[in-house]
Amino acid sequence: MVRVDDEGPPEGPPEDFVQSVGRALRVLEVVGAEPGLPVKAIARRCELNISTTYHLVRTMAYEGYLRRLSSGTYVIGDQVARRFHDLIGAFGRPPDAVAVLRSLTERTGLSAYLGCLNASRVTVVSVVEGPGSPYLEDFEAGLDVSPHATALGKVLLAALPSRERRAYLRENGLRPYTANTCTDLGDLEAALAAFGPGDVLVEHGEFRDDVACAGTLVPRTDDTGPAWAVVVSARGEDLPVHARQALLTAAGDLAGVR
Repeated sequence: MVRVDDEGPPEGPPEDFVQSVGRALRVLEVVGAEPGLPVKAIARRCELNISTTYHLVRTMAYEGYLRRLSSGTYVIGDQVARRFHDLIGAFGRPPDAVAVLRSLTERTGLSAYLGCLNASRVTVVSVVEGPGSPYLEDFEAGLDVSPHATALGKVLLAALPSRERRAYLRENGLRPYTANTCTDLGDLEAALAAFGPGDVLVEHGEFRDDVACAGTLVPRTDDTGPAWAVVVSARGEDLPVHARQALLTAAGDLAGVR
């Protein structure tokens, strides 16, 4: 997860850590990663005793966070999906965002993404897949993305004041995802400082080999809200020429600019 925490990363659980809550979350993570597990298997993977696991699983099923199948195994429940949609709704996504992304995909044949920078997190909010793009598992809606190596992250970081941006990058580091990833803070800062409103930023294979992405900022209509960016991805390290103009048009549509 990408974030800035002024207090630094936690070294251990808090003094008032509630074990039952922590255990329930572990159960949720295990079932989410491997749906269809029986209680005994959940207990083994969570390193819990059977009795405790039964109590947790039954309670979570009652509350709708797990669902018991006829086979006696468990999968994620509907309440998890509802909490996900609550998260997405909290970002205040621009009206008609999905329709704009669909139009962008139709014009370019590429997958289109909408993301925001909110509370020091670069998050994918909406995705429309296109035939000309590879599937990027890290770009599912609701996921945080690495800011320094992706077009989405770079565009949004460019919207930050220079001092805040440099602090953000120092805090989170510049992990090399590919041989093309920029890991020099000075070089990255220079590139981001040169990016302005109405520009399109292109990233060539910095996050995934043989994948290129391009993005632009959505013009801001409210200085108090989060910054938004719209992005497309393509196979190979080049993007169709018309993708740049299509991105700018989509950004204007998202901002209500005609």
